Amino acid sequence: MDKRRNIIVLVVFAVLIFITFLISVNTGHIRLTPSEVIATLFGQGTHKQQLILFDFRLPRIVIAILVGAALAVSGTVLQGLSRNALADPGILGINAGAGLMVLIYVAFFPETTGGFILFLPLLAWFGAAVTAAFIYALSYKRGEGISPTRLLLTGIAVAAGISAFTIVVTLMLSPDDYQFVARWTAGSIWGSNWSFVLALLPFLVVLLPFVMYKSAVLNLLNMGDQIATSLGVAVERERRWLLFAAVGLAGSAVSVSGGIGFVGLIAPHLVRSLIGPKHQFLLPTVAVVGGFLVLLADTIGRSIIQPSEIPAGIVVAVIGAPYFLYLLARSKA
Repeated sequence: MDKRRNIIVLVVFAVLIFITFLISVNTGHIRLTPSEVIATLFGQGTHKQQLILFDFRLPRIVIAILVGAALAVSGTVLQGLSRNALADPGILGINAGAGLMVLIYVAFFPETTGGFILFLPLLAWFGAAVTAAFIYALSYKRGEGISPTRLLLTGIAVAAGISAFTIVVTLMLSPDDYQFVARWTAGSIWGSNWSFVLALLPFLVVLLPFVMYKSAVLNLLNMGDQIATSLGVAVERERRWLLFAAVGLAGSAVSVSGGIGFVGLIAPHLVRSLIGPKHQFLLPTVAVVGGFLVLLADTIGRSIIQPSEIPAGIVVAVIGAPYFLYLLARSKA
């Protein structure tokens, strides 16, 4: 029954992604009808239509889906490791740490950014890893492990400190660079060509299957450290590897999408309410739902106030912030 329900949910959200894809390719300054899109996909479109579809819209759509999948799976892993339903790479400050490294690089070395696109996810991962290690060290207590409450409060405090330092950095920028930083911080998908897709893809190809492979370990870790240890799990070693994977997914996503938060919070909760907590079912479904959420947010942001656009991160935050408060109130109750 669980497997059947999981398949149904996967199919439903895959169909929703396809519908949103059709809407997204027709959203922009120049509209393409569905027949023109199909003709262009099969090589029958004009040069202008091919340029619009293959060089501008398709890369952005692919990046939105990949970023959503990465952030959602990262949030699911962090919630499983910490046993904290409010854990999310954005709330815990991991996104902020990754973003700070990318912003420093892009802002102070703009002339080299184009040639080092493939380097950006690695740089973002480094910033996210340093931040995660700092939060982990402050949250961990010998004999008790990681307290969910301590983890959440530490992450929020670290995120606030990084955000303050980011503001200090932006004050030293030129007006043009400041505009870029402001949009990036708001969660605008700025990496919108195939080079950014190629930069992001290796992280997902390696880390997503690894996390799926560790789904049984996540199920055991959810039962608590003592039970997991009694069942033969090397708790600290597994936690470090899974934390490494979660940080890599979040950092690489942030490098091309900016500060999009709440995806790793909303997607796992939504999917758990539909199919339950087993990670072998939860993780692949969360990846699909996360991709749908970011693609939908980006499509809405590009269509509301044309020719301008609202960053996808703001659209997600409009939904995610009230939902976070609701979860916080429920957990307190």
